[in-house]
Amino acid sequence: MTIRTTTPNPLDTPSVPVQVKLAAAWTSFMFLYAYVDVLNFYKPGVVDDILAGVVFEFDVSPTLLTVFLVTVSIPALMVMLAIMLPARVNRATNLVVASLLVPYSMFNAVGESWDWAFFYGISIGLELLILAFILRSAWAWPRTPAVSAGSAATDQRQGRRG
Repeated sequence: MTIRTTTPNPLDTPSVPVQVKLAAAWTSFMFLYAYVDVLNFYKPGVVDDILAGVVFEFDVSPTLLTVFLVTVSIPALMVMLAIMLPARVNRATNLVVASLLVPYSMFNAVGESWDWAFFYGISIGLELLILAFILRSAWAWPRTPAVSAGSAATDQRQGRRG
């Protein structure tokens, strides 16, 4: 007699909750965002301009640095919010914030020369891929089927009898 047993696949991947996927994606976006900014310092003239008090076309000021702080804080906050918010609010927040960051990410290439096309193409392309993943994950958030009050009451009564 042969007995067959089913052994679990050691490489079986359990499903990952949407919140965890979103938090991981926002974490990746945040790191990429930060590293692109750091690598940008290596472009000739960038550090000299910053030391002279100019970033892009703007004078360095408390207002400018506050705006920069707010914009870089958004992905960091989204890591936490993706885990903490209830599903309906979480989904809406991720859809809105990721949608707003798409044009903001593309703005990084404004005014750049073709010499830097690969750098900005890769960095903005990766940012847009991550944002697309966030949008897709939030949009396709699994829904729990609604249970009518009548069938829920019937299920409870049947459970008591058994």
